[in-house]
Amino acid sequence: MAGSPPLRVICSAAPIRISDFGGWTDTWFAKYGRVLNIAVYPYAEVQIRVFARDGERAPVSIYAENYGERYTLESVGGTYDRHPLLEAALEYMGVPQNIALEISLFSEAPVGCSTGTSAAVSVALIGALDWLSPGRLTPHEVAKSAHRIETELLKQQCGVQDQLASAYGGINFVEILDYPHAILSPILLPNSIHWELERRLSLVFLGQSHSSSKVHEKVIAELEAAGPEAEKLQPLRETPVRARDALYAGDFRALGRAMIENTDAQARLHSDLVSLAHQAVIDIAKDFGAVGWKVNGAGGDGGSVTLLSGLESARKREMLHAVQKEIPGTQNIPIYLSRFGLRVWEAPVPDADCGESRVQCREPSL
Repeated sequence: MAGSPPLRVICSAAPIRISDFGGWTDTWFAKYGRVLNIAVYPYAEVQIRVFARDGERAPVSIYAENYGERYTLESVGGTYDRHPLLEAALEYMGVPQNIALEISLFSEAPVGCSTGTSAAVSVALIGALDWLSPGRLTPHEVAKSAHRIETELLKQQCGVQDQLASAYGGINFVEILDYPHAILSPILLPNSIHWELERRLSLVFLGQSHSSSKVHEKVIAELEAAGPEAEKLQPLRETPVRARDALYAGDFRALGRAMIENTDAQARLHSDLVSLAHQAVIDIAKDFGAVGWKVNGAGGDGGSVTLLSGLESARKREMLHAVQKEIPGTQNIPIYLSRFGLRVWEAPVPDADCGESRVQCREPSL
């Protein structure tokens, strides 16, 4: 009946990523490369309420909370009308015929923030849908599935690093051996370095979203003919190594230099990748003693910048206040390092007979 409690409530969460050193070398046109990125809160969150298919409910109901949109799907697959990434993930994973799903999705990271938010949503949704059938995907399989959805079903330009960051969490050094095949090595740091890195990092959203796939197309148009050995790609393959070594040494000035070198190399890829708005944030950061800055993701119009502050916490807060005051529309997005990647669990379900909770929480296999 329509008012009956769900059979199951499946929850999942996956982090976004910042400071994607070596981005663009994880693409099909680069063929091989290296990336280092940092997984952070805020998470992308998914909750699936599972009901018996009774003829009264639509097979799938979706609540895209960030957009304030609720809609239903009478069938899964074929066309992707409202939110293609969500609908393609449902087609890819499949929905058992005997159940109906109510899916809600949310992320505190703004849409188009250049922090792999779409990948985090896709990873969280795939992880939750995976619990509807026997067996469990590994983190690498979840990341691979999310990447295939974007590139094969939706025909979008997409590197491999974002999905890996969301699936695994932490700080990772990724070697792309032959796109899309990659090896991931976690960067494990002492707590003192981990905590100090978290204290120094900040994320500034420019207040305007962008389409990373469109920016990819502009860069590809310029670099495709040059091939994997394009001169402009070489510096981007080197900065992840410098960032990795700086992190292990706890050398934040060296880390900041790697961030700056990577951003400069991005700008040389295409003039659209580091915009005037990005540069305005960087100029203020310089004035307040920041030791590093990295334009996140594909750059272009909108997106975000990761800043690495100096020693004084008060100076960092003054810097962020100045950015928001002097550049209208910018936002400081609070971030915390995420030691975990994708998490999936079952929440307590109300018991229809006595109104008490029936706990069904289990440890995820991811």
